[in-house]
Amino acid sequence: MAEVIVLNGGSSSGKSGIARCLQAVLPDPWLALGTDTLVGAMPASMRASDAGIEFAPDGEVIVGPEFRTLEAAWIEGITAMARAGARVIVDEVFLGGAESQQRWQKALRDLRVLWVGVRCDGAVAAGREVARGDRVTGMAASQADVVHRGVVYDLEVDTTHTESMECARAIAAHVR
Repeated sequence: MAEVIVLNGGSSSGKSGIARCLQAVLPDPWLALGTDTLVGAMPASMRASDAGIEFAPDGEVIVGPEFRTLEAAWIEGITAMARAGARVIVDEVFLGGAESQQRWQKALRDLRVLWVGVRCDGAVAAGREVARGDRVTGMAASQADVVHRGVVYDLEVDTTHTESMECARAIAAHVR
């Protein structure tokens, strides 16, 4: 049985909804932790800094060295929780595609991981982004494909026309 489920997809692709549905359908308790939690935990000064994380007006996300340092600690912390017995769903955005996955693979190397690609048509994700109102316009469209470049998955789901619960059930079938 998987100890960690990594959901990778662009902004507004439906990862967080799927994570909540997975928590409802999986038999054991699972923690859901996402990159939004990491960014939200950072000081506000890092959210507009060349060294931290910047959200450009066109939706591009630029990360600097201080962000990478905290991200590395975050990844190790999540890995430590999984090694200590917590089952963890990671809600991630691999801005660097395969390179981002490699950082996680290195940390999670001795754990059973289910790698899941969460796809969504860029136009549909962009519509969700506007409806949410809490994202920089353009993030969804700019991330829809780039986050999947070179990434290898055990399973892929597409939320363009499929509800989160149906995606979660498909993922849960692979967890067992």
